[in-house]
Amino acid sequence: MRSFSNLWYWIALATVWSTASHWILGVPFDMVTRARRFGGQAETDLDLIARINVNRLLFIARVSGLGLVSLASMLLTGLAILAFWYGVEIAQAVFLIALPMTIVWAMAVSTAKAIQAEDALGEALRRRLTRQRMITQLIGILSIFVTALWGMYKNLDLGPFGG
Repeated sequence: MRSFSNLWYWIALATVWSTASHWILGVPFDMVTRARRFGGQAETDLDLIARINVNRLLFIARVSGLGLVSLASMLLTGLAILAFWYGVEIAQAVFLIALPMTIVWAMAVSTAKAIQAEDALGEALRRRLTRQRMITQLIGILSIFVTALWGMYKNLDLGPFGG
């Protein structure tokens, strides 16, 4: 259960943030780049997949939003208590991934609402998706930095044998 000294935890952390910064609102970012470069069919494809994913995300938020927020709050609170009150290292590791990802998810819902409200297509849509990606990457960088600091602290505090 020594999460911060386990290589697999750090691989999982990098994979989570890499995936989160590539799939913006369920749209792979290479489609945004391709639409910007080539336009035409690539831009039409981006508009369609973005509309589908925005509508899907907003439907889920409308139908299950209160329940999801309640469940996420309960789970994050439970993790935080286990992690920092009781000192369970695996809970600390999961919390340091789950909290920033919850913030990214909430921002994705907000971006989806903005895209739908302004009926963003073309350049406006690309701008919104690019901004969402940049913010996701900034949160990811900050999250990885804080996690690395906390992990180094835990590893130095416990020593090599967990003692």
